[in-house]
Amino acid sequence: MNLILMGAPGAGKGTHAKDISKQFSIPHISTGDILREEVAKGSELGKTAKSYMDEGKLLPDDIIIEIIKGRLQEDDCKNGYLFDGFPRTLVQAQKLDTISRIESVIYLKCDDDILIKRLTGRRIAEDGRIYNIYFDPPPEGIKTYQRDDDNEETIRERLRIFYDTFTPIMEFYKKKNNFHEIRGDEDRTVVYENILSILKNIQKGR
Repeated sequence: MNLILMGAPGAGKGTHAKDISKQFSIPHISTGDILREEVAKGSELGKTAKSYMDEGKLLPDDIIIEIIKGRLQEDDCKNGYLFDGFPRTLVQAQKLDTISRIESVIYLKCDDDILIKRLTGRRIAEDGRIYNIYFDPPPEGIKTYQRDDDNEETIRERLRIFYDTFTPIMEFYKKKNNFHEIRGDEDRTVVYENILSILKNIQKGR
């Protein structure tokens, strides 16, 4: 099962991606992780990627696609894969379409007010656990800290960039009739059940 999970910052992509990956035994693929691995291996692609990253530049679409193509040829992708946060440009979506068939794109739609509360309310404990002062406050006596970029001004800018970047990509997949939009700001269990419903229907339709 070849899947793409989309959503704005704070929509819960990472949380649900882990659950999907485990339940369907498919790898959760992050382009950031791949890039770091290629750089660590010292491959030609890794060296090229590092030259761009060192200058703070985005990698060209062609390089990203070559890296993705190599990743999809690995054994753990035989039964499918799950992309989280990829493709990031319309060109990447179009080129991905030529090397692999995407069975479903699931978009976790959330109201901006909820996303802002999820991110500005995020607090991280010393042991790495994550709490939220609005939805899941830390127990009394637990020391937590807030990330510097979890402020409303920064988050609104991140949301603006997300909508500008991903709207054309979403329109691209909507035309292919494999695009599913579900509410991502409901209870976590409800959201995951809705995701499972979509994926089980895909399996039945094979």
